[in-house]
Amino acid sequence: MNSYTKDDIKVIWKPRLCIHSGNCARGLPSVFKPREKPWVDTDGASKEDIIRQVGECPSGALSVEKTE
Repeated sequence: MNSYTKDDIKVIWKPRLCIHSGNCARGLPSVFKPREKPWVDTDGASKEDIIRQVGECPSGALSVEKTE
């Protein structure tokens, strides 16, 4: 499990659940960059946009937790 923070949220990625549908990268390429390390750049969009895009993950490999 990997996590990436922005403000009061944490984006969690569980690689074992990932089916590599590409929804994240196609939907928000300024944040989800599979060819880079780290591949999630939370500075690339607002937290609202990130939360919305994470909700499109079909496998549940991406999720968001509130940190506060």
